[in-house]
Amino acid sequence: MEESLFEKWRRTHYSSEIYEELDGKDVIVCGWAENFRDLGNIQFITLRDSRGKVQITIPKKKVSTDVFDATKSIRQQFVLGVAGVVKANKEAPRGVEIIPSEIRIFGKASHPLPLEPTGKIPADIDVRLNARILDLRRPECRAIFRIRHEALQSIRKYLSREGFMEIQTSRIIGAASEGGSALFPLDYFGGKAYLAQSPELYKEELVTVFEKVFEIGNFFRAEKSHTRRHLSEFISIDIEEAFASAEDVMKVQENLIAEVIEHIIQSCNKELDILNCKLKKPDLPFNRLTYSEVLEKLAKNGCEIKWGEDLTTKASRLLGEMHREEFYFIVDWPSETRPFYIKPQENDPKICYAFDLMYEWIEITSGGARVDSKDLFIKRLKEQGLNPDSFDFHLKIYDYGMPPHSGWGMGMDRFMLVLSCKENIREVVLFPRDRYRLVP
Repeated sequence: MEESLFEKWRRTHYSSEIYEELDGKDVIVCGWAENFRDLGNIQFITLRDSRGKVQITIPKKKVSTDVFDATKSIRQQFVLGVAGVVKANKEAPRGVEIIPSEIRIFGKASHPLPLEPTGKIPADIDVRLNARILDLRRPECRAIFRIRHEALQSIRKYLSREGFMEIQTSRIIGAASEGGSALFPLDYFGGKAYLAQSPELYKEELVTVFEKVFEIGNFFRAEKSHTRRHLSEFISIDIEEAFASAEDVMKVQENLIAEVIEHIIQSCNKELDILNCKLKKPDLPFNRLTYSEVLEKLAKNGCEIKWGEDLTTKASRLLGEMHREEFYFIVDWPSETRPFYIKPQENDPKICYAFDLMYEWIEITSGGARVDSKDLFIKRLKEQGLNPDSFDFHLKIYDYGMPPHSGWGMGMDRFMLVLSCKENIREVVLFPRDRYRLVP
């Protein structure tokens, strides 16, 4: 069998591992040519891999003729393998460079490229999304998704430590799990099914087995909104806890937020610098404002909302101006504005045990205490114009013993707007899906 260019070639170091201490050592690095400069008798390649960059220096007098001549054919984003010797050089980036003994081209890039992947030439977001893989090679994009990775690891660590078990629920459902949100319908072997909007009813059922559960997963809403904070496919962080009140799970939420932000500050300082993002750990506990108090604050600032109505975008933006760089809860919502599974308060059923976690003007999380009575669940369904027969699969769980329980769902993509100091949700999702975008 003929040996390929890659056969028996394996990276010995990532770019970030090349330091002055390796002076005189033989190494093999692999990556993409980010920049190429030809100064006549000396050439330079900036080689980028997933962990950083290193300078490849090709002096005519110190490399073979084959290496020097072959280097001239290299262009931006070519995939390279470089074998050579590490040299300490105070004038090189990070004080170190590699003098190559061999350079192999593993893959070529077609030119002209649809955008400039170093980020030096700005491009409209739609242009960037159309060439998303190139866009993701920009330092800013790589920083965003490094932060996202660390945040998800921190979330899993925190919830697992608090006794929550990770679950995976179905994305194909037979009935709406959220009242009032549009569904994506499916032809399910000739029958009707939908893409899941949330794991709500499944996680409620699973607390009767495991008591404390969480899920991190993709969910779908066919809302026709086209804003900087809405997507048709999104990542939701959901928890549910048996024998817990709304206040109990609000404490879980605020402690999780504080721990994740502290972790990002400690582990992603380089990425935060790239994004020019100044994070600070929030003070605990978060402020709690009742729905009625919010309406009063808005009215004093010239924004009238009728009691029982949801907050408008204008009202939310005004709230954001009052709560700059702040997380805060809005509690005690009107029952008619919340989904059917939210429990009305016993002393005043017009108000329910619901809460939203806000950051400035954006809703990050929605949650509350759940209905734990079968009769009340049926009543709530009917009040919202839903057919109880469609929820028979869930109603029978009450016959098996349903404990008091509470939970929440947090939009990971919206939380990432906070962690990366971005304003458009499409910036923080690898391949965003919205009303107008289905590819790449």
